[in-house]
Amino acid sequence: MSASAVAGAPPNSIEGAVVFTDIVSFTEFNAVEGDEAANELLSAQEMIVNQFLPAGSWLVKELGDGLMLWFPNADVALATCLRLMQRFEEYSLETLQPLWVRMGIHWGRQTRRRADLIGHDVNLAARIANEAGATELLLSEATVAALHDASVAVFEELGPVVMKGIPDPVRLFRAVAR
Repeated sequence: MSASAVAGAPPNSIEGAVVFTDIVSFTEFNAVEGDEAANELLSAQEMIVNQFLPAGSWLVKELGDGLMLWFPNADVALATCLRLMQRFEEYSLETLQPLWVRMGIHWGRQTRRRADLIGHDVNLAARIANEAGATELLLSEATVAALHDASVAVFEELGPVVMKGIPDPVRLFRAVAR
């Protein structure tokens, strides 16, 4: 049965993990280093993400200096994001360019709109990413609950967090690779 054929779900509805990324201090980097250096940093992020994005997952869209990614399950999303965070850090050390990325993951149901995904769960994933600090990966409680194997990370509960436009506080967890 396809994800769109789930009983009671709209025909263009899918379930998965939405990840938002954001390069921290990109605007300042661009102002100081210039457009060419900023473009190189964006190209590096894109190249790294394309190297690590597994089959069945996809880059939904670019959002300035951030990305929206989709994964078919929470375990794949978490493992990939942890690998990306490690590779971004390595790149920063190798090149002395600040590819400091924050990420947020939320597991839920999204609605397809052409090549895009929309819906409350997409908005929530974006808000979670906004809560993350530089080089930090945050997950919603729903994402942690959807994991089958959480052994790849250590989780620190941040507690219920109130986020702009989200009616109820959301329990967030910081994930650090083991």
